[in-house]
Amino acid sequence: MADRAKLAIYTALGGNLAIAATKFAAALVTGSSSMLTESIHSLVDTGNQGLLLYGIRRARRPSDLVHPFGYGRELYFWSFVVALLIFAGGAGVSIYEGIAHIRSPQPIDRPWINFAVLGASFLFEGGSWLVAFRQFRAAQGNMGWWAAVRRSKDPTSFAVLFEDSAALLGIVIATIFIALAIHRNDPRLDGMGSIFIGIVLALVALLLARECKGLLIGERARPEVSAAIREIACGEPGVCGVNDMATLHLAPDQIVVTMSIDFADDLVTPQIERAVANIERRAKERFPDVRSVFVRPQSGDPQADDIE
Repeated sequence: MADRAKLAIYTALGGNLAIAATKFAAALVTGSSSMLTESIHSLVDTGNQGLLLYGIRRARRPSDLVHPFGYGRELYFWSFVVALLIFAGGAGVSIYEGIAHIRSPQPIDRPWINFAVLGASFLFEGGSWLVAFRQFRAAQGNMGWWAAVRRSKDPTSFAVLFEDSAALLGIVIATIFIALAIHRNDPRLDGMGSIFIGIVLALVALLLARECKGLLIGERARPEVSAAIREIACGEPGVCGVNDMATLHLAPDQIVVTMSIDFADDLVTPQIERAVANIERRAKERFPDVRSVFVRPQSGDPQADDIE
């Protein structure tokens, strides 16, 4: 999963870096506001992919005394930073540039350059989008796309797809409004294109931030994973039942499990320890993402513990 995520990010990073340089050159030559907005958009996307790669590397650091559960949530933090950059650096600048161009319109010079650059950019972005979409589909399984986003614990699986989708839509918007500005001889329409691109980026940023917020706060493992681990515990000899269980994703591939288990009254301490070790071993064998299993022996009747 991590290798596929890195492939999508590296593909997007390389494509956006080349596209940003080309768009900036075209914006300087033609004076198009929509093209300048698209340049900024591609530059922001390039920086975002660099931050996602940085987050992946930081999340892989081993645990230490200060962070005994590791640094997995750094990936969620940097993904949230990416959402903020899309909103501020992409949407904010695009809307500002569009308003400024409407207030002080400038005619578009040599528009064929814009259309050539936008066409090439669409091909590059389309290739990057296809890589990101295949990665997302591999993680999606039989779920619908929205359900897959909501249940995903890896923001890199949909962050690049969101960015590339916004980039493709932005190219279409820029092309339409540049064409309208030329056809109607009204350069203010070019500025309106920048505003619409900014709105698209703002919506994508808010959606990404919403998903990353849930991961930062802490989300449980998938219900089927929790049910299977509960079944493993209940199947261990000497276990009368699982009173309650909680799971938490520290990273896309790091799950912590806590359980309160009612053991048979005739078990002695070594037998309970053996049962706990078996439950943890079997849970990790079935789900490699499970890193730690914490078990608290507790009577199935809470009032019995209070009496004791």
